[in-house]
Amino acid sequence: MRTSALSRRHLGALAAAASLLALAGGKASAQDSINIGAVLSLTGANATVGEDVRRGVMLGVEHVNAKGGVLGKKINVIVEDSGGNPTTALNAARKLATVDKVPVVMGEYSSGITLPMAQYLVKEGVTHLNINSSSNKVRQLGATSFSLVGLEDYSNRFAASDTYALGLRRVAMIAPNNAYGQGVLEGYKAEFEKLGGKVVTEVLYTAGQSTYRRELQQMARSNPDAYVYTAYGQESAVINREAEELGLRKVPWYAILMTMSLSDTPPAIANGQIGMELGSVQGEAGKAYAEAFKAKYKEGFKTSYTGYGYDGVLMTAAAIEKAQATTPAAIQAALKELGASGYQGVTGLIRFDQDRQRIDPPYDKHKFENGKLAPR
Repeated sequence: MRTSALSRRHLGALAAAASLLALAGGKASAQDSINIGAVLSLTGANATVGEDVRRGVMLGVEHVNAKGGVLGKKINVIVEDSGGNPTTALNAARKLATVDKVPVVMGEYSSGITLPMAQYLVKEGVTHLNINSSSNKVRQLGATSFSLVGLEDYSNRFAASDTYALGLRRVAMIAPNNAYGQGVLEGYKAEFEKLGGKVVTEVLYTAGQSTYRRELQQMARSNPDAYVYTAYGQESAVINREAEELGLRKVPWYAILMTMSLSDTPPAIANGQIGMELGSVQGEAGKAYAEAFKAKYKEGFKTSYTGYGYDGVLMTAAAIEKAQATTPAAIQAALKELGASGYQGVTGLIRFDQDRQRIDPPYDKHKFENGKLAPR
């Protein structure tokens, strides 16, 4: 396949950036860099997703700096690890806001971690960029929070329509017992039952358990047409393994956000599952990003979330250039303007509604076969 001109330019910029010293988490001085922050789950149940997003953030830094930086300076992302813990994430946000004094913080992943962290940032007037959390409660955070990722009202509608179109009518559901999981269970159920389907069992699981057999057996007693679930990587691996052992895979398993739900599940167990996912990359810009990612890391994406981290860096850089300033207020005003007119990212056209949340986010339909995700 012939590489497009955009791909060649994008890859060339990334190659030129290899010699730059402004890496995420670096110690560049205030005189020669513009610092922004990111709080990611680099350890804990969502570490696979967090590392994938960190790689996207790093590529964003390299791309911006290869193009000359921002306002004549290099951009630098200070990355903090939440460990998948709300208190750790909140402490990280405090450090970024008060010690590093960054005007923008990206993150987190789990909505139950994002919400308290972002509430603090909004209170302090720091710009919050939501790059991975989909709880509808994000919409209520306040005027300095922006979402580059679609919220669950969009994803629940998409998943319900998809499962109903597959001929599934009676489903059992399991989701994490947090803001995200509660929103998925309630929202999916409402949308699915509008169409004429029925959620026959609802289970909210507790994070970090060594077994979920009791929850799975509860679901199985309702004899559903299918199991609909969403779960974080390491916990999902336990759920999937035990579902296989209990013989529950005789009917379809439908995963909402497949790369999250299957990131830590062995392929032999994941094979045959169907589901939906965020649209990871779109169009020529997305193809160029995918090529650059594979060239740098010697493998492709493990999840669909990495491009949102990349877009977070580039959209922040574009806002700073537009504002010709690095104050939070100036960046927020510029982000609103960019979101009103539409910003072309690798995840597609990013437009904001009046609450600064992404409009019409992309989603994909997948199946897991031959050891990997494939379109269906």
